[in-house]
Amino acid sequence: MFDFTNVLQLVQSLEMLQLLGVNRVVVYKTSCSPETQRILDYYTQKGLLEVIPWSLSRYVNVSRGWLPEHGPGELHYFGQIPALNDCLYRYMYQSRYVALHDIDELILPQKVVSWVELLPLLENKYGANKCYMFENNVFPINIMLAPPASQSLPPQTDWKNVTGVNILAHLYQEPIIEETHYNNFKIIVNPRAVFSTTVHGVLKSQHGCSWIDRNIARMYHTRFLRQPNLAEDKLIYDGRLLSYSAHFTPAVNKVLRETGFLPEHSTQ
Repeated sequence: MFDFTNVLQLVQSLEMLQLLGVNRVVVYKTSCSPETQRILDYYTQKGLLEVIPWSLSRYVNVSRGWLPEHGPGELHYFGQIPALNDCLYRYMYQSRYVALHDIDELILPQKVVSWVELLPLLENKYGANKCYMFENNVFPINIMLAPPASQSLPPQTDWKNVTGVNILAHLYQEPIIEETHYNNFKIIVNPRAVFSTTVHGVLKSQHGCSWIDRNIARMYHTRFLRQPNLAEDKLIYDGRLLSYSAHFTPAVNKVLRETGFLPEHSTQ
């Protein structure tokens, strides 16, 4: 987390992770807005979140982009890879599983509701102690399309006044193409079976990795368009997130009210 201001998506992601059965979230923080810090403090006090100060940029000239040409430095992208490996070893004997992904990414099961139900299925199908790799599906935030007439969105009017991206406003994904199919995936691992990891996948592990069938689980990545020349009519609707909305929307509203981003008596 560096120069982070995306309050709404942060709250939405943390609430979704709890619905998926996650009981601890760790953020490696370099810098963020005061509004973001208010959210971090709230979840820290609730016991869900642990914030690790990640201040390598005070001592080393870090690059500010994931490609060298975006900003060369002595250490890649604010020390992203060291942070991932620190997380792996820090929680190696505290967590049965560790998921390594960004705030704008959610790994959603397709046949069950939570990771608690998903992980035993993956163990049975692909083997235990593996690195599970989830296909990256991009839901562009710079395109907004109404859902099909048969689908209705939950109330979310008040969220317009909260800084950040609303993931329920972006339910159309880019088609998967060969060029991106095996790129930018993220993983869930048994940390005791992995020796070193990188941004996408692992570098060294005991039992290797398995690609997870997208019909079992896949990653929802709400971000800017990756295929800039893609016509809107080529986007594919996916309403999987809406299946969580009965619990998700009230939970997000509760946090936004308790942190002062929504009026206490908001009707949404």
